[in-house]
Amino acid sequence: MNKGYIVCVYEQIKDEKKLKDYALKAREAVNIYGGKFLVRGGEKITTEGKSFVRTAVIEFSSYEKAKKFFYSSEYQAAHQILKGIVVRHHQIIEGT
Repeated sequence: MNKGYIVCVYEQIKDEKKLKDYALKAREAVNIYGGKFLVRGGEKITTEGKSFVRTAVIEFSSYEKAKKFFYSSEYQAAHQILKGIVVRHHQIIEGT
């Protein structure tokens, strides 16, 4: 069974406090679904393409588990906090 990943790159963040509120609630959902943060912000160098302000990568035991996490009521409650606050690109990806 292949692992699943949530990859999120932020183009714009309009309210850092709301982002922190989201992060606390999202972390609860990540824990419920057994996810592990691999990347959560940090220093970066853009070597090609557009530079984004923040990147997050979460690993799950399976692609199905990553999908369950994203569509769960626990995560969707967190997701709603950022409506109109950020511009981001969010993907669920099957990996190895």
